[in-house]
Amino acid sequence: MPYIAAIDQGTTSTRVVITTTDGRVVSQAQFEHEQIMPRQGWVEHDPVEIWRNTRRAVAAAVAEKDISESDVAALGITNQRETAVVWEKDTGTPIYNAIVWQDTRTNHDGDPARYLDKTGLLHNSYPAGPKWAWILDNVEGARERAERGELLAGTMDTWLMWNLTGGAKDPGNAVHLTDVTNASRTLLMDLDTLDWDDELCAEIGVPRVMLPEIRASIGEFARGRQRGPFAGTPITGVLGDQQAALFGQGCLSEGDAKMTYGTGLFMLLNTGQRRQSSEHGMLTTVAYQCEGERPVYALEGSVAVGGSLIQWLRDQMGILRTAAQSEELAVQVPDSAGVVIVPAFSGLFAPRWRPDARGVITGLTRFVDKRHIARAALEATCLQTREVVRAMEQDARTEIAELRVDGGMTSNALLMQMQADILGARVVRPAFIETTVMGAASAAGIGAKLIDAPLTSGEPTTWDSKIAGPERDRLVAAWEDAVARSYDLG
Repeated sequence: MPYIAAIDQGTTSTRVVITTTDGRVVSQAQFEHEQIMPRQGWVEHDPVEIWRNTRRAVAAAVAEKDISESDVAALGITNQRETAVVWEKDTGTPIYNAIVWQDTRTNHDGDPARYLDKTGLLHNSYPAGPKWAWILDNVEGARERAERGELLAGTMDTWLMWNLTGGAKDPGNAVHLTDVTNASRTLLMDLDTLDWDDELCAEIGVPRVMLPEIRASIGEFARGRQRGPFAGTPITGVLGDQQAALFGQGCLSEGDAKMTYGTGLFMLLNTGQRRQSSEHGMLTTVAYQCEGERPVYALEGSVAVGGSLIQWLRDQMGILRTAAQSEELAVQVPDSAGVVIVPAFSGLFAPRWRPDARGVITGLTRFVDKRHIARAALEATCLQTREVVRAMEQDARTEIAELRVDGGMTSNALLMQMQADILGARVVRPAFIETTVMGAASAAGIGAKLIDAPLTSGEPTTWDSKIAGPERDRLVAAWEDAVARSYDLG
């Protein structure tokens, strides 16, 4: 039986999973990378470290089950989407750290909706295009070099494909490509033409010559270089991480929706082959595209801080020893004792889009201890999710009675029950919660004609609401009050 491999290059780590064509995961490996925060609101990654960790993860995954790389018939890639990197074409050396999607340095003071109709995105700190422009404007000589064709730009899928197919070691074989889902997150691609827009490139300040070619998400991109990870393996599926999760959840019909709980929180709703604009703070994006077919679009609601709030309690505050301890502590108390956390570390994303918001903790008393803080952190995740779901329901003019969920945080059973309670809806978690990487594997398998539908594995777990409406209303009212206090603190 041939194997399918997938690389999941995420915000905090890089994972490689190898699966069979019937969806059985046979091997996986994962390595974390450093979160670089040189100034308030700035978040960076070292692209060289990420590429090194990718190679390590490939080697570890292959070695775990003594798999021959020649047995891997297809490779998929999924990635943190708006994270932007610029590197030298001849040497492969990044000219600056990758600027992460959470970074706020490129916040825009003008009309945020200026390019909304053409791109589906707001002009703020989120998209990749302004991040590339910032690098060109702040690294000496970079803009001139870019215009001479000496520099290449990409999101992390592009960076990995370039290195996998040759990079500086084999520049004749290296490809400079991206897919439509990642390109749709740059503020530079027209959602109708599915190509870079010259006017947008000029206004944002990114020379088109440095941008990768845009391809459909599912189909052959290239093959791994002969002396490298997955040598000769065809890369046949590339999706931004949230689109990969949508695909991995099997949300292929109009009206299907999922919420991913990772570093941030991301909800996508499949709108079919029609672009749907939002009136309630959602974004419009490409969900996926098969080679030779029309694209499928989605509405998206993005929350900047999900699992990263738990990481903050662990790494910066020292309240938790491990991320899993958040559940162990929170389950020991019946409620958060009135504590509300608004984790607006990078402002507030959908549906509020308030870059001026800053993180606050309200309701503190001497009674409060770390158990209440941990529970309030989980409640913050659920309350932010509720806001996005309600906004999505208004745009779609439908009630979402069942929310499909995935991502690392969904292993927390208490969080899932709290989510069902605060939503007043059923929450459904698949047997394999890392649907992002499974979506990339599914896309690769379909692109290589090894399978004809997304991979599935095992029976899902469900949670239904157990609290009454008044208790839910109390939590929401306290949240609204705390959010109001977070404004204008920047």
